[in-house]
Amino acid sequence: MQNSSDDSGVKVAMFDTKTYDKEYFDKLNPQKIQLRTIAASLNEQTVDLAKGCEVVCIFVNDKCDANTVMALEKIGVRLIALRCAGFNNVDLEACKRHNISVVRVPEYSPHAVAEHSVALMMMLNRQLHKAYMRNRAGQYVLDGLVGFDMFGKTVAVLGTGKIGACVIEILSGFGCKILAYDKYPNPRLGEMSNVDYTSIENIISAADIITLHIPLSDESKHIINDAAIGKMKRGVMLINTSRGGLVDTSALIRGLKTGIIGSAGLDVYEEEANIFFHDISNQVLNDEVFARLTTFNNVIITSHQAFLTQEALSNIAETTIENILEYAAGKRFDELSNSVVC
Repeated sequence: MQNSSDDSGVKVAMFDTKTYDKEYFDKLNPQKIQLRTIAASLNEQTVDLAKGCEVVCIFVNDKCDANTVMALEKIGVRLIALRCAGFNNVDLEACKRHNISVVRVPEYSPHAVAEHSVALMMMLNRQLHKAYMRNRAGQYVLDGLVGFDMFGKTVAVLGTGKIGACVIEILSGFGCKILAYDKYPNPRLGEMSNVDYTSIENIISAADIITLHIPLSDESKHIINDAAIGKMKRGVMLINTSRGGLVDTSALIRGLKTGIIGSAGLDVYEEEANIFFHDISNQVLNDEVFARLTTFNNVIITSHQAFLTQEALSNIAETTIENILEYAAGKRFDELSNSVVC
């Protein structure tokens, strides 16, 4: 943990701090913010690390449930600043009750996540992970590495916000046919000759590749489940760079075992909090579901890495600092530009 020696400015406890977080925040941090970097994740047990701070700055796997929020209020925290777009890990009703404002980074780099999604598609399709490992071992053979042309393939894009739109634009360059679903269709995308908005049922049954770009909510939780997988085209590729809870992992494993799901690229996992962003190389992996998932040679897992570009890190730091400075200037709740608690 690092404390600034300067006593001026609003005091901020930044939980789950990594070296890249500190690097980019240090570049942009003005004197008006006194930043305390904390390696531990925020939860009910670690709240006291933020004592003396008005603001906590958190990331995707920090836990801000009702008990944590109550504990934060007791030590004087009045703002939760998320350095990500999603806020499903924060109990917003509890924040309202305890008079704590919540802000986020609604957009940092849709290109970063979209490009990572397509990179997973290409890696799985052309078996690059297998080829790399073989070549490292001196096995320069091509058996079992046959892929397919992306041109002409049907890709289902669930969620056509900024990230989904970028994915569609990239895949359109490959000559893919796009089946899109969103509660609020994008008129610009709908005008593209290769894009058709349709129902989730049509998307799931017709797609060669399915990629998820929707937020996690009660409605979308486990949108990929046994019933959905049962309707998929045999050998379909599934990509998830959004939120782990969109996929029922046990159902995914069953789909992989039967061959309905031909491959999967995952940057998120529904129980990732104690795995991703941690070095557990000297520990026993006690999550049996995740351990089983790692045994498939047609599954690629990256540890919530899709956002990790120079541009995204810079935008995250810049927007988060702006959010905190708005709070320091006296704004609260819906007065804050990126508030998620009114």
